[in-house]
Amino acid sequence: MKILVCGKGGCGKSVISALIAKELAGRGKKVLVVDTDESNFGIHRNLGVKQPKDFMEWLGGKSGVREKLFRAIQSEWKEETRMLDELSLDELPEEFVERNDGIAVIAIGKIHEFGEGCACPMGAVTREFLQALRLEDDEFVVVDTDAGIEHFGRGVEAGCDVIVAIVEPSYESIKLAEKIADMGRKLGKRVITVANKVDDETKGLINADAYVPLSKEIYRACFLGEEVPLIEEAKELVNLIANSEVKR
Repeated sequence: MKILVCGKGGCGKSVISALIAKELAGRGKKVLVVDTDESNFGIHRNLGVKQPKDFMEWLGGKSGVREKLFRAIQSEWKEETRMLDELSLDELPEEFVERNDGIAVIAIGKIHEFGEGCACPMGAVTREFLQALRLEDDEFVVVDTDAGIEHFGRGVEAGCDVIVAIVEPSYESIKLAEKIADMGRKLGKRVITVANKVDDETKGLINADAYVPLSKEIYRACFLGEEVPLIEEAKELVNLIANSEVKR
């Protein structure tokens, strides 16, 4: 199953992605976490690993990917533009994978230098990678996306099975989560809304499928750049993701 986690910047996508991955790994599942956020450098710390090397370097780096996209545009997309053949979790190049407690982590690519260009090549690689990846029944991919909904415009969601929309207690986050849910369902994807960082008061103000409380332990771990602790609510969330009956 390919699980794509998205939402407003700062709503807790990386933390929820890490909690889902840790809970799945604790159940003996084979788990890959894909960091597709070109800006943030946090989820590897949430999972207790080093920052992985940019996976797109395996495909020739940003310049190589841009060249392929440019050729495709020039030919009006008539050329073969596929950058990746089908691959399994066992076929991932180890040079670009970091591992801890049964979880593999890769990062599609990051912005490292001033003036190196936009994030479009990362979006193209993410889209192709998710579509090329074939999984067995007990294998899961958790995708931590960049903020907002630009990845919908890039077609990234086409390669996922479930969209997890994270919403925090703010008007902007709630409205964006509603937009994500609407777009996801139009694509025919299962959508699960998770209210994150809620307390007793704000929990009653947000209509969601699952709720994750504001946690001092998680806040401290994120502040210090440490591995996040697994919390009880992750069990319910993973059960909901694995369940075919989802509230719509």
